[in-house]
Amino acid sequence: MDILSIVRVYSLPEAFEENVLRQAERVAKPVSEADCQGRTDLRNVQMVTIDGEDAKDLDDAVSLTVQDGFYYLGVHIADVTNYVQENSTLDREALKRGTSVYLADRVIPMLPRALSNGICSLNEGEDRLALSCLMTIDRKGNVIDHTLTESVIRVDRRMNYTSVNQILLMDEAERERYRPLVPMLEEMDRLAKILRAKRRKRGSIDFDFPETKLELDENGRPLEILPYERNDATKLIEDFMLIANETVAEHFYWQELPFVYRIHEHPDQEKIQRLVTFIRNFGFNIKVGTKEEVHPKEIQKLLDSISGTEEEAMLSRLTLRSMKRARYSTVSSGHFGLACNYYCHFTSPIRRYPDLQIHRIIKEQLRGRLNDNRIDHYKAILDGVAEQSSRLERRAEEAERETVKLKKAQYMADHIGETFQGVISGVTAWGLYVELPNTVEGMVHISKIPGDYYLYDENACELRGDVTGRSFRLGQTISVKVENVDLQSRNIDFGIAGQFLDSMR
Repeated sequence: MDILSIVRVYSLPEAFEENVLRQAERVAKPVSEADCQGRTDLRNVQMVTIDGEDAKDLDDAVSLTVQDGFYYLGVHIADVTNYVQENSTLDREALKRGTSVYLADRVIPMLPRALSNGICSLNEGEDRLALSCLMTIDRKGNVIDHTLTESVIRVDRRMNYTSVNQILLMDEAERERYRPLVPMLEEMDRLAKILRAKRRKRGSIDFDFPETKLELDENGRPLEILPYERNDATKLIEDFMLIANETVAEHFYWQELPFVYRIHEHPDQEKIQRLVTFIRNFGFNIKVGTKEEVHPKEIQKLLDSISGTEEEAMLSRLTLRSMKRARYSTVSSGHFGLACNYYCHFTSPIRRYPDLQIHRIIKEQLRGRLNDNRIDHYKAILDGVAEQSSRLERRAEEAERETVKLKKAQYMADHIGETFQGVISGVTAWGLYVELPNTVEGMVHISKIPGDYYLYDENACELRGDVTGRSFRLGQTISVKVENVDLQSRNIDFGIAGQFLDSMR
């Protein structure tokens, strides 16, 4: 019920209507040989899916061979458009939803499960229709050739991030379990690191925040809250999806055809100036150009320089807040965060409508059907698709954040009176925000800091005692006690632990 209340507050879609479910069941037929006609047959190509253990909608598979000094990377994406025809009941419902929403204890899918978890999901050992981006990449990470093709594939193994990471860490048991795949996975790791290094060299920004992983019981009560760390396996898939997205976006940019791009504009000069002023207090700097613009490489240099410092988490978040939000657009104006000129979302048509939309355009172009009438049609609708998709994505993100906050509050309600060590993640005139290692954040109100009258120094971003000179500043490690949790507002109140105050005297 608590999650359902958030669903209702954000007006998220709930159950599919009967006619949508019926159409999904009708089209979700097993792949036949007739379906495979005219497609590139890749069923004998060794490939895997790599996802989280609990993922059910598997929309991307990867393959790799190495020959004559070149990497031949295949990124194979579920051909959802084969089942979701333009302007069908399914298509209208998918556009209305815009995206799948991943809440703490449930998924609200963009498409019915007969498609998302069934015929469109690239399940192990089953024939599936796909749209494949086949890239030839040199040893420096340059895509020197590529082909987009409608294909039929058969995934060899459904793998998860944990197993792949263990293989890369030389875990003998996992390597034996997946012996036939180990050589390919090792080559994938090498290529991913080449692609990552190339991206970093051009200035791509990598905010490596630990996400929150919730472990819930059968009643939805939080048992454990942990930071969900990225590893080499998660990065590998990110790297391959990024290069496929860039390749597809650039391909269609030069075709001068209507398309939906993923753009990330330069940050506002005013926000960057505020950030520059603030980080100087901590001895860091960002070089700003003559037009008061900043290059993404400067942001990445800052993140590298603060890595491992007490202020890392806090300054990283402040830097992120200085950025604009990425969005969808019919104009390819580049992606600031990735430091690239062309970018789109091609790799997740099961759960994102823009990916589904551009698959439709790609297939029409491959089949030679993108005539003047179809081009005019897409020019007429794509601005609306991009705007609506951006808006619905923001709604989903806000709802997801609220459910995580709720579960964090429920978890901490069971720990009232207990002491934790955390880091000061925010300083304001009304108190301190403290983040625990498990990503839970709570507040110490200024009235709850005993022993002095505290003044807020905005420039130094600290609270300083008027008499004692004792200070609390961003990035400082601190011990706090859980004093109160308000489940309705999802606020967590901390007090400063007595022994910590004693140590400061």
